Amino acid sequence: MMSRSTIVVLAFAAGAAIFALGLSTTLQRAIGMGPPAKTAILPKPSAPELISSLLSMSDEQIKLAQIDLVDVGPAAIAKRLVVPGSVVPDADRIAHVSVKLSGTVAELRKNIGEDVARDEVIAVLESREVADAKSEYLAAGLTNDLQQDLSTRDKTLWDSRVGTEQQYLRSRNAAAQTEMRLKIARQKLLALGLGEKEITAVPKAPEASLRRQDVRSPISGRVAERKVELGTAVGRDSLETELFVVVDLSRVWVELSVASSDLPLIKEGQQVKISARGLTETATGKIVFVSPLVDKDTRTARVVAEMQNPDRMWRPGSFVTAAIALNERTVPLVVPATAIQKLDGQPIVFVRTKDGFEKRDVVLGEREDQTVEIVSGLTPGEAIAATNTFPLKAELSKPRDED
Repeated sequence: MMSRSTIVVLAFAAGAAIFALGLSTTLQRAIGMGPPAKTAILPKPSAPELISSLLSMSDEQIKLAQIDLVDVGPAAIAKRLVVPGSVVPDADRIAHVSVKLSGTVAELRKNIGEDVARDEVIAVLESREVADAKSEYLAAGLTNDLQQDLSTRDKTLWDSRVGTEQQYLRSRNAAAQTEMRLKIARQKLLALGLGEKEITAVPKAPEASLRRQDVRSPISGRVAERKVELGTAVGRDSLETELFVVVDLSRVWVELSVASSDLPLIKEGQQVKISARGLTETATGKIVFVSPLVDKDTRTARVVAEMQNPDRMWRPGSFVTAAIALNERTVPLVVPATAIQKLDGQPIVFVRTKDGFEKRDVVLGEREDQTVEIVSGLTPGEAIAATNTFPLKAELSKPRDED
């Protein structure tokens, strides 16, 4: 039979076991009664992902991606002064086609906007004045021809001692007078606007054409204005004398407004880069005039630049921005600004290789508009991606799995 002390010990042990069953595993471990904790298995830190500097692309893929390639090389970089301006016609290439006689418009062969060539007939006038002048010229020509023949005959007779010297002298004097009248009649036709070829053709021209005069364009260009209609009376006595305005826009001027403080930097002959909002194309011009006068209200001076306009893209009246080259230097390497991307803050370009492109870190220098100087990182003659380079950067930045 168990003793009383033994029973007390067994009862205490049983109560402790029941109490422990009601505790959480965490508390059991805390008081030393639970099972030992298992060691946690942590994921192995992965190594830093490596980004390759090479991108494989075939020529066909490059073409489909619309990536343009350019060879890097030397170019001029300039510090420029940017000023506003407007396009105007070249003053030496504007022709006001006017008449120098009174008459009526019989034909209009050109209309507004049509191209004309130099010496092309653009209108025909009918005029009694020109008919009288042509008739006078024809009469003077016939009289002169006859008198020249008489003078030649009298000289032959006097040389043969058949005629008298007095007769020969009278004949020679008359021939000189008729020749003078012919020249005067010819000058009158020139003053009325007839050309050399037209005057030469007068003796053989049909009689009905005597009252008609062709109006020709003095320059090649485009008809900007037409100021008369068919049947309009033109000429003197307060009538309209200007028929057309012809403008040659193959070369235009750009009028610039330069602040007086910047005028010491501006010289004739400096290069100017012209751009306009809405146009991707730019043009290059040259300063041909710097006004010695400064506007008292705006404190700016008029500066004129001349530029070629073969495609007629630059229209008079358009507002433009002009960048005047103040100093210019040639640098060994330049690239288009569109070729530059940044990866982790470092400027890069993509150099064409036989298999695709290679990322190349570069050091940038001065920038002019859409051109950037490359101080280091490239070699002259290397081909680089000039457009659509962002997809290349995005492809290069994709995570690569470890082998």
